[in-house]
Amino acid sequence: MTAKAPLAGINVLVVEDDFYLASDEKSALEKAGARVIGPCRDGDEAAGLAAAERIDCAVVDVNLGEGPEFAFARVLHRRGVPFVFVTGYDQALIPAELGIAERLEKPIRNRDLIAAVARACR
Repeated sequence: MTAKAPLAGINVLVVEDDFYLASDEKSALEKAGARVIGPCRDGDEAAGLAAAERIDCAVVDVNLGEGPEFAFARVLHRRGVPFVFVTGYDQALIPAELGIAERLEKPIRNRDLIAAVARACR
């Protein structure tokens, strides 16, 4: 990773149901050198892409339309794929076994997203 492209060579899956937030996250990650997979609007779509693509890291929204959802995060955790939560929810809502993932609180800044993904991929 370089200072100019801190995420160069990293495949990042974005799971976010809000079109505008997903677009912003994708743009920021690509500008930092990442190859963005997705964005996906739900865990089922994300699972399909994760099965077909090499995923180095993921950015996962906690609320995918119907409220808090952790099934896909658990899949990532079992597979050993690092991920970052992006959410408006408090840390106390995150299940204990997933508490190892960094949590960014919405609204997020691009530099915070890039730094969190870089840390997760180390």
